[in-house]
Amino acid sequence: MPLGTLDRTPPPFFKQGPSALSKLMVCSALALFLMVADARFKITQPVRSAMATVLFPVQWLAMRPVLGVRTVQDYFTSLSTALQNEEAARRKLVMQSQRANQVEQLTLENNQLRKLLQLRDRLNTTTQTAEVLYDAADPYTRKVIIDKGMAQHIEPGSPVIDESGVLGQVTRVHPLISEITLVTDTEQAIPVINTRTGVRGITYGDAGRYGSGGLELRYMAANADVQPGDLLTTSGVDGVYPPGIPVAKVARVERRADSAFAKIVCHPQARVDGARHVMVLRPLLSQIPPRPAPEDPAPVVRRGRK
Repeated sequence: MPLGTLDRTPPPFFKQGPSALSKLMVCSALALFLMVADARFKITQPVRSAMATVLFPVQWLAMRPVLGVRTVQDYFTSLSTALQNEEAARRKLVMQSQRANQVEQLTLENNQLRKLLQLRDRLNTTTQTAEVLYDAADPYTRKVIIDKGMAQHIEPGSPVIDESGVLGQVTRVHPLISEITLVTDTEQAIPVINTRTGVRGITYGDAGRYGSGGLELRYMAANADVQPGDLLTTSGVDGVYPPGIPVAKVARVERRADSAFAKIVCHPQARVDGARHVMVLRPLLSQIPPRPAPEDPAPVVRRGRK
């Protein structure tokens, strides 16, 4: 057999490509480059929006069985539970009717006082209703997805509430859906005011420490007048949340001698674990007129001595 007809290539068993260390270095460098590019230039935002738009029909179909099961469960709710809910709703309605009888008179007095003091009228916040589709897949964050997006003029940073209080804030908007970060997420902070004492503070999400969902009122002095049961509402000083919306109730106050601050644990008022229908508000900052530009000072003309 002529030597030219022999295949001198090594068998596949002996073929070797790049080493594992080389692959690891290349992949690590590529990942680092993509993270830096995304942080500086937001190159993945269009990709995320496109993928969210393409996957929305699949998500919609996948949610149909879940919604069907929910419908069946709601249908087979026991009669005793329904009667208890009706009784609780009646008591709440009576309390709200009593408060409503006072609201008209208080509103009239408030308008008269504001006109007397020549104060600016309060901003009217526009709202949109939305439905919670599902929880976000990231186990390290507290986020939900709603069925409204850019097509419905949802803006990033918009506050989200339910029937009980502040639920969270819009942190990412896609063409057809939006991502809501709940108040119990560790990255959420809301300026609040204690309705009993009028003292302002800031609540931070602390879901990892206090079970399924909790808040912490931080940086309050150890001798601060805070008691369990105090209601915390939005103060409105951040330009995002309208003032007066319930945020949380103080559950526990721990004052330690080795710390200058008290440890104040709060429970959110909103249903962070079971909200289904929510309301998206327009941020107050987008309704405030821009600050006027400073005027240039008039030139000073100096006259020389004769």
